[in-house]
This record gives sequence, C-alpha cells and structure tokens, in this order.
Amino acid sequence: MKRLLFLVGDYVEDYEVMVPFQALSMVGYDCVAVCPGKKSGDTVATAIHDFEGAQTYSEKRGHNFRLNGDLDATRVEDFAGLVIPGGRAPEYLRLDERVLAVIRDFAGSGKPIAAVCHAAQLLAAADVIRGKRMQAYPACKPEVLAAGGVWDEPSTGLDSACVDGVLVTAPAWPAHPAWLREFVRVLGGKLQP
Repeated sequence: MKRLLFLVGDYVEDYEVMVPFQALSMVGYDCVAVCPGKKSGDTVATAIHDFEGAQTYSEKRGHNFRLNGDLDATRVEDFAGLVIPGGRAPEYLRLDERVLAVIRDFAGSGKPIAAVCHAAQLLAAADVIRGKRMQAYPACKPEVLAAGGVWDEPSTGLDSACVDGVLVTAPAWPAHPAWLREFVRVLGGKLQP
C-alpha cells in the first residue's frame, strides 16, 4: 500500500482536506495527516470556502479534522507522495521551517506532490516551483510568478488541473475530480476512464 502525507493546519479548507483524504483512502492509499505543534489524535479546525457571487470566496467554520500522524516523526522516505490542501493554513504554515523542509525533501526526491488552491503559498515559500507550470487559486498568481513558477490559467469554473512532471496542481475544490485523477495517475495508479 502506498502512503501519502498530508500537510495541514488549523483552518485548512474543509473540502480540500476531507475529500482527498477520504477519496485517496478509498482507492487504496494509506493517508497520514500531520500538523506542526499537534500530535496524532489531535484535530485541526477547518474552514469552508464557497463561491457565492462576491468578488472573493466566503468563509465559514467547517468540521474538525483528526490527525493520524506526527510531523516530528515524519520521514519523507516512508511516503510515495505529498498532498497539500489550501485554505488559510498555508499562509502561516509557510513560516514553519520544518514544513518547508518536508516540501523541499519531497520535491528534491522527485516524489509526486499534489497542491490545491492556497497550497501554492507553501510551494512558493519552499522555493520548489521555479520553472514549473502550475495552477492555484487566482489570488495566488502573484506569489507563483514571484517564486519563478509558470502560471497556467485555471478554467473559469475552477475545475481544472495542471500536471508538470510529478507536480499536480489545481485552483480550488471544484477541481477535485480532475486533480485527484491526475494525482493518482502520476502515482502510477489506475482509474476507470
């Protein structure tokens, strides 16, 4: 069974952690979620971001998401890939050097990385997107470009995905079908067309 590491924090986007964690578990991956400063069995608060016609998304309190791993005990060599959900968590997780080191280790080892929405903030802070084509929530475009990334314009419905080698990115949770399908493909898994 292939193990996947999820990097999360308080106010991670609810759909962007819950849906991938459950969907990837359902198709046979051993998913492990970790957060700096928290241990297995602790929870992180989630936020629900929705697109309700305003100039940006709205935010509401989501569910509690239970962690089942410990960042301090995480060894990149134990995992086949990395999943980084968006939400508000990436804006402060990018200040944690251990989190950035984990991302750099995954990128340096050539292991698949799936990032959605504001996860681009973490990839930019870790300096792993230079020359990489990627998508993210449109408000993250300046950070992607400043970090040397190549912006791939998301679909109007924010339901597209972008693959550049082993980096699989998407703009927001509406992209889950495309994003998760491409990530499983990059991991070497098989799904029905």
